[in-house]
Amino acid sequence: MGRKLPIVLLILVVGAVILCPIVMALELDPMPGDFVLAWHNQHYPVPVLWSLCASGSLALLYLFYRR
Repeated sequence: MGRKLPIVLLILVVGAVILCPIVMALELDPMPGDFVLAWHNQHYPVPVLWSLCASGSLALLYLFYRR
């Protein structure tokens, strides 16, 4: 697990960044870790926890399929 841990963490973080716009398009209810990004008088809610949950499921799939 020592060698897999950095790979799983990398999948978790990169997956959350990639999945964030997809989760934003779903317009799910906000969770406690979410924040609002203001850009050119537009407000964009950034779903951090939803993205991390989706990315965590991808990381678990990676671990199960690597066995």
